[in-house]
Amino acid sequence: MAATILIVEDEPAIQELLAMNARQWGYRAIQATDAASAMEHINRALPDLILLDWMLPGSSGVELARGLRADRRTRDTPIILLTARSEERDKVVGLESGADDYITKPFSPRELNARIRALLRRRAPLASDEVVRVDGLELSPGTHRVVANGETVDLGPTEFRLLHFFMTHADRVYSRSQLLDQVWGDHVFVEERTVDVHIRRLRQALEPSGCDRMIQTVRGSGYRFSSS
Repeated sequence: MAATILIVEDEPAIQELLAMNARQWGYRAIQATDAASAMEHINRALPDLILLDWMLPGSSGVELARGLRADRRTRDTPIILLTARSEERDKVVGLESGADDYITKPFSPRELNARIRALLRRRAPLASDEVVRVDGLELSPGTHRVVANGETVDLGPTEFRLLHFFMTHADRVYSRSQLLDQVWGDHVFVEERTVDVHIRRLRQALEPSGCDRMIQTVRGSGYRFSSS
C-alpha cells in the first residue's frame, strides 16, 4: 500500500515538482498551499509523512510543526522541513519545532527521496516496500507476497496489512482499538470486534505452516506477535 505524503508548499512550481517526484517514487501525493489547508487534509486522514515548507502564508511551517507535535493524534507523524535557510541556528529552530529532518533548498530529488525512505522505514514501517522476515515468515509489500516456511500464503488485503503491522511491531501488545487505528487507518470507524474476525482469518491462513502460533492472544489486553 503506497505511503501518502502531504506536500505543504505555497510556490506552485515547487509544489508540482515535489508532487510529480513523489508519484514517480511510488507515493500518493496530496497538496496544500498553507497551514489551514494542510490541517483540513490532516483532519480528514493522517498522511504517512509531511513535506513542510518553512515559509508559508499566514502560519509558518515551523508553527504548524509545533502544533502537530503538541497534538496526540499527530505527534508521531514524520515531518521533513523544506527551507532556503541554511544557517545552523535555523536548522536548530526547525528541528526543535518537531521536524524529524531538515533539507535546504535547492536539493536534489534523489537526496529527498533517500530521506523520505529513511524516515518511513524508521517511523512508518507499513509504508515501506522493504521485505520483512521473522523466522520462517517472509512478507514482501512490493509484490504483496507472503511466504511461510517455503510455502506461499494467500491473504486478503486487510490480513496482509495486519500481518505487516505485526511483523514490524513484534513483541508488543496492541489493543483492538490500537490495531484499528494502525491497520484500518485513522478516522475509519468500524467495530472493535472486526479485529477478531481478521485475526482468525490470518491465523487460519498461517496454520498449515505453523506460523499461526506467532499471533498470540493476551487476555484482557489484545494481541501480540512473537516468534518465541
